[in-house]
Amino acid sequence: MNTKKNYKILIAEDEESLAMLIDYNLIKDGYQTSIVKDGELVPSECESFNPDLILLDWMLPNISGIELCRRLRTKKKYNNVPIIMITAMGEESDKIRGLEAGADDYITKPFSFPELIARIQAVLRRSNVSKGQNIVKVGDITINRDEYRVLRDDTSISLGPTEFKLLNCLVEHPNMVFSREKLLDNVWGVDNINVEIRTVDVHIGRLRKALSIKGKKDPIRTVRSAGYSIEQDF
Repeated sequence: MNTKKNYKILIAEDEESLAMLIDYNLIKDGYQTSIVKDGELVPSECESFNPDLILLDWMLPNISGIELCRRLRTKKKYNNVPIIMITAMGEESDKIRGLEAGADDYITKPFSFPELIARIQAVLRRSNVSKGQNIVKVGDITINRDEYRVLRDDTSISLGPTEFKLLNCLVEHPNMVFSREKLLDNVWGVDNINVEIRTVDVHIGRLRKALSIKGKKDPIRTVRSAGYSIEQDF
């Protein structure tokens, strides 16, 4: 990843005054930025700008942010690019829809710019590969941290940055049961006070789906009222 001053953030927001304020604050904080106001232009701007993170408004014209999020996650080039949804919809069900579509985080309008900066920094930290042993193998899953690559037997598994870090956390201690609170601390960081506990379940579901191969056992064990673990042998 880039140093902070070189991080490139794509702002996909059609409300001009808000887009300009976000742009001003991000540039002031040392980021490079680009603004897109139309959903149809987001894919082409991603190609030319090559962002490290995307701020994606839910209600973009022509193509909604949530649909764009789904489409970007189907493309290998953008599967690992962190996405923060910007939404005026504060219901838990709406937030879960955004996470299930592939977003790594969300922020609800109106928001403060210190909160936005904090969320950006947290998501960018999560997108960085954990340090330590570069290749880890548990059961039939192999994680290459240098290449940001996951294999299940010979099948390549495509993961977003949060799912990648979540898997790394689980395989560090096979068979150990991690509570949702512990996973929040380890994956989202100690500054996770605005992240709901249900978010862990959504990302575990996405990780399970990504690791699912016909005829293969689910490697993630759910321990009722306790949390999750990954088994050493499965």
